[in-house]
Amino acid sequence: MVLTVSNHIAENAESLALEIVNGVLDRMKLEIPKTEKEQAIKMYVDFINSFSDSLFNENEGVPQSLIDWSKKNAAGQVFPGGKISEIMVRYPPTREVITDLFTNLSIDFGLTVKEFGFIIKQINRILDISLNETVFTFERLSEEYKESTQREMAELSAPIVLVKQGVAIVPLIGFIDSYRADYIMEKVIPKIAEQQLHTVIADFSGILRLDTEIARHLHQIGQMLGLLGIKTLTTGLRPDLAQTAVNSGINLSVLHTFANVKQALESIK
Repeated sequence: MVLTVSNHIAENAESLALEIVNGVLDRMKLEIPKTEKEQAIKMYVDFINSFSDSLFNENEGVPQSLIDWSKKNAAGQVFPGGKISEIMVRYPPTREVITDLFTNLSIDFGLTVKEFGFIIKQINRILDISLNETVFTFERLSEEYKESTQREMAELSAPIVLVKQGVAIVPLIGFIDSYRADYIMEKVIPKIAEQQLHTVIADFSGILRLDTEIARHLHQIGQMLGLLGIKTLTTGLRPDLAQTAVNSGINLSVLHTFANVKQALESIK
């Protein structure tokens, strides 16, 4: 009898797909663009055909269109800064609509409890795979997006501004975290060395917050510049930042500090 149901849903895949899409939209009280609805119907046609095949052969295949749809939904949430919950809330009503649909078909075709249980098991298996693909893709793309954003912010947080021959200002901007400190160590220092500078002015006036660990990192960066024969002048060190530096064990008396960039430039002979 399950095979009869399998043939029936394969023959009526398009109408059943439309019923699923309309049912989900109705339960969630959603309206979506016509093209998106057409894509959803096409995906559910593939879903139903794959589901029909799984009933006939008892295999565990999943339509590629469902996997692609799941990944696309995840990507659609990542890049505008959306939340995974906005996708996950769609699964319970989808599961309910599909379960109700096949419950009614099982009754109409007089399936046994065992046969009905097998159908529900297959439905849940396919939907769970789709949900997993969505979550995994969201997490992966979110991490990639985060790394890309961190890299871009790091590049903006410590630009090298050449002010005159052999002298440059490195304005430290925003919140300097361990990622940005490492970026300065690995990317900014080599660029400074390449430009044959003899003096660098590290301006802290644009830093929003500084913790003791990062203060030590920045001090190490200054020491590294010293080993390269480059003198480091520090400006814009507010009282709260200075206190953090002291708490991190940095001896401010050995630093060349100035109230602002103008004073630092005037000190350079």
